[in-house]
Amino acid sequence: MLQSAFAALCQGREANRPQSIEQLLAGVMQLLPMLDVIPNAAIFIKDLDARYVLANRTLVQRCGLKQLQPLLGKTSAEVFPAQLGPGYTEQDRRVLEQGFVLEDQLELHLYGSREPGWCLTHKWPLYNHVGQIIGLAGISVDLQSASETHPAYQRLAAVDAHIRTHFNRRVTLGELTRIAGISVAQLERYCKRVFHLTPRQMIQKVRLEHAHRLLHSDLPITDVALQCGYTDHSAFSRQFKASTGFTPRQYRQLG
Repeated sequence: MLQSAFAALCQGREANRPQSIEQLLAGVMQLLPMLDVIPNAAIFIKDLDARYVLANRTLVQRCGLKQLQPLLGKTSAEVFPAQLGPGYTEQDRRVLEQGFVLEDQLELHLYGSREPGWCLTHKWPLYNHVGQIIGLAGISVDLQSASETHPAYQRLAAVDAHIRTHFNRRVTLGELTRIAGISVAQLERYCKRVFHLTPRQMIQKVRLEHAHRLLHSDLPITDVALQCGYTDHSAFSRQFKASTGFTPRQYRQLG
């Protein structure tokens, strides 16, 4: 997969790691023309201060820019809207300061129209030849449309419809496998192939989409959590923040 290949390219074996972020960039820059033609993935490298030092054309365009140069030296908080940017930068800090690896994180992103949409984000710390973190590499891949030609599509469409109808309560893998008539392992595998998400991510996505709508109303946040299927208010807040970078209350205050 694209994200695996990019991670391997940027991290590499310890013996082959660069001495500095500049040395790493010298090698990766040769691949930028190839990265520029990938339309559904924002690809980037940042320095120790979480500032962009490399980005592909897709990311440049999503920041409302025409060229890469104005993006360089800035953090996500400086180039993305207030509802999204600070959360991305906070995420970057965890990678840079703790060596945290982010994998397959379902979160909001911006498309070319500046409208929010869903993506799966991956971030990895970058190390030099003596094991020190010198930056981070990341890729956010757009959540693609369902693969309707897959043989299991009709079964999984019923699963998706069930989730969208019953997301406001606990939805178990057991009931989803009964609807699809397949095993848990098959359900996990086919959902990734058809919807590009695990069953749990499918449930999470529908719940958070509903939460976004409700947070624009005057409904108390505790009630928002309940209506989105969360019996634990703190669990709702954690998952919402992982997706947007803000707690539900902070997101509502941003308007």
